[in-house]
Amino acid sequence: MEQWYVWLAVIIILAFIEFTTINLTTIWFVASAIVAMILSFFTDNYLIQFAVFVILGIILLVTTRPILVKTLHKKNEKTNADRVIGMEAVVTEKITKHKSGEVKVDGKLWTALADEAIKEGEIVKVLDIDGVCLKVKKEGEK
Repeated sequence: MEQWYVWLAVIIILAFIEFTTINLTTIWFVASAIVAMILSFFTDNYLIQFAVFVILGIILLVTTRPILVKTLHKKNEKTNADRVIGMEAVVTEKITKHKSGEVKVDGKLWTALADEAIKEGEIVKVLDIDGVCLKVKKEGEK
């Protein structure tokens, strides 16, 4: 059996793993397996082919993965919604410790959560925003 078949199988398996996990880990070994497969046309020494596969894969992983991850890493797009953090809001629907309520801040109604019960009509301070839900606390508390 020719050795390039083995390397082709390794390439296909590693590519499938990368496709299903999307971790940018096995892709480097796919590249090194391609080099090892090309090398198999020039030498029948499987030990040399395997050494090139492992060493080149590790070198590619260590040197290029951080750069590519940084480049491909999606940056959080800031919206104007985070400007309500620190603002005062009026509770329009009672908030309990286990159930969200509603507050009005900057002229808009938001779902709100708090660590304590807050009655309708009270003034709260916006601490954080998580999606479409505000984390609030009673005004004047730390």
